[in-house]
Amino acid sequence: MQTVVVVIHLMVVLAMIGVVLLQRSEGGGLGIGGGGGFMSSRGTANVLTRATAILAGAFFVTSLALSILAGLAHRPTSIIGREAPSTPSAPNVPAPISEGGGVLDVLRKAGEKAQTPAAPSSAPAAPAAPGAPAGPQVPQSQ
Repeated sequence: MQTVVVVIHLMVVLAMIGVVLLQRSEGGGLGIGGGGGFMSSRGTANVLTRATAILAGAFFVTSLALSILAGLAHRPTSIIGREAPSTPSAPNVPAPISEGGGVLDVLRKAGEKAQTPAAPSSAPAAPAAPGAPAGPQVPQSQ
């Protein structure tokens, strides 16, 4: 259906271009026109004006029909419920993550592993005395 409307739309566009180019230029926009041709009477100007109006209306109707058909064919999709493909489609594409997460989940897990201590100590560190520096002592030379 959409292909038929596109073909009709293109025919209307080509006909409208032809009808507009056949009309006599009254303002001399590009410095051409104004001379007599095979369509020089006033009656043909009315026919060309009406044909332009009809083709313009058909252009708007087909444009609206195409936009409505495109809206009907649009189905909202969600990437949340999709499963990762089991095999990569291209040879240089990395395999999907088997843990069921994306890149952000892998980075978050790596950050959590980096924040956890390697070997927890049995006794907590004693807090520094008030007034004592918290860092290592550096001897001062005089």
